Amino acid sequence: MTAFLIVLAVAAEAYLLGSVDTGILVSKYLYHDDVRTHGSGAAGMTNMLRTFGKKAAALTAVGDVLKGVVAVCLGRWLFGHLPADAAVSPYLGVYLAAILAVVGHSKPIYFGFKGGKGVLVGAGAALATEPIACLVLLVIFLVEVAITHIVSLGSIIIAALYPVLTLCYWLWKGTDAASLVFITVCCVLMGAYVIWLHRSNIQRLKNGTEYRFGEKKKENQ
Repeated sequence: MTAFLIVLAVAAEAYLLGSVDTGILVSKYLYHDDVRTHGSGAAGMTNMLRTFGKKAAALTAVGDVLKGVVAVCLGRWLFGHLPADAAVSPYLGVYLAAILAVVGHSKPIYFGFKGGKGVLVGAGAALATEPIACLVLLVIFLVEVAITHIVSLGSIIIAALYPVLTLCYWLWKGTDAASLVFITVCCVLMGAYVIWLHRSNIQRLKNGTEYRFGEKKKENQ
């Protein structure tokens, strides 16, 4: 019973924390507007950048990454209180928190279940769980954006690579096979969800109409 309550607490804290959508709060209280009514309609860093500028984007990025870090750290701390005989993977706390934080960000209970696409929240979660893999993903993302200037494409690429690099990281750490399977499944689910959230971006990429970093903002793109 104690283990069940702890798992439930981790899921709740991660989802509710993820639902505190930084982009929406910044646009509402600093700019008296709702970023979701502009551009792509998402409450993420890219849409904040082209709608309100660099300061808004930076605040959003910091807030979203911190959400992921805090959600995972809380999940790890709560799982530290599991009974010694609990038949629960010790990795469940961090990866359940990571997934639910991304879900909360994309479907925030406080803002009508319409939020962002979870890339930076996922990055924060990855930073707290596998920092070396997170650094490699960041380098890949920056190189892709430097070449194409398409942020969404970089986000899709790192979401796809996230399970692979995480698997490599935990193999390097000498993690047992059962835990590797569990971690990989969790990362595949999170990566696939982030890619699914980018389905409109994928369509625009196919059409050649996707926003490129530095372009003049366009309403209702």
